Amino acid sequence: MELTSEFEQHRPYLMAVAYRMLGSRTEAEDVVQEAWLRYQAADRDGIQELRGWLTTVTGRLCLDTLRSARVRREAYVGPWLPEPIVSRLPTGPEQGEAVDPADRAVRRDEVSYALLVVMERLTPEQRVAFVLHDVFAVPFPEIASLLGSTDVAVRQLASRARRVVAAEDGSARHRPDPAEQRRVVDAFVRAVEAGDLDALLGVLAPTVTATGDGGGVVNAGRRSIVGAEKVARFLLGILRRAVDESGTLLVEPILVNGDLGLLVDLTRPQGPALRFSMAFAFDESGRIAHIYDQLNPAKLTGLPPRLTPGLPAQLSSAEQPR
Repeated sequence: MELTSEFEQHRPYLMAVAYRMLGSRTEAEDVVQEAWLRYQAADRDGIQELRGWLTTVTGRLCLDTLRSARVRREAYVGPWLPEPIVSRLPTGPEQGEAVDPADRAVRRDEVSYALLVVMERLTPEQRVAFVLHDVFAVPFPEIASLLGSTDVAVRQLASRARRVVAAEDGSARHRPDPAEQRRVVDAFVRAVEAGDLDALLGVLAPTVTATGDGGGVVNAGRRSIVGAEKVARFLLGILRRAVDESGTLLVEPILVNGDLGLLVDLTRPQGPALRFSMAFAFDESGRIAHIYDQLNPAKLTGLPPRLTPGLPAQLSSAEQPR
């Protein structure tokens, strides 16, 4: 019992570490559970500092997972996007409904969805070094021991990772305050609802990209859509098809990794219902620079329950707290 209690004190921290390394809550849970099994089997007399030991074990397990994931993702159908951490907006003095403990763990010091996307471009070793040192302040000598490398080499890995992140257009690092996010996302929803191309172009950056991850299970583009007009016409086309097919489309503002996003429910007389999350990244002028649509059901197991059905042939935005 004491052994379990000791480990559980560190589980939220280990989940936060693993999620940032892997971009998948499901894989993070598996890694942390394996760390627990290894702790049970370990010679605890030789463990001087438990959190450090568990961090090292979790890091090694994440490194193995990342290396195997690179092979799996080469065969992945279409773009691969991280698994989002989704929750409803706060609704009252208690700040909303109860949060799943696994969600709460990985949301500590929340990492933006855009940054998780960028970190997919890092090598497994770079990602481990970057996350452990820059996010969790693990000393380089400990990371070097984990990677079987030297302090100098690990410093270089972390430095290269920082350069990859810094080379982005800024959207992975720029997080507008909640009020600004709400202003832009509200304008985005109103423009789509009205079918107003000019208004929609007004909230999209000229080089905006829209990326969908269907995992070969749900129909999604094999490549990102690039450019404001192409993205805008694509989004308006979704609404038009829903209207033409007498479908219903309900859009609810939600939190995706701590930032304002959307949960979309689409039902059609012909074909299966579709439910997906939409995350945004913003440029420094406040316009939407990236749209990330996660449609793969395997990565949406943490979605909140459905709201009441939407109105036929129109997009309805759920009420937000004032």
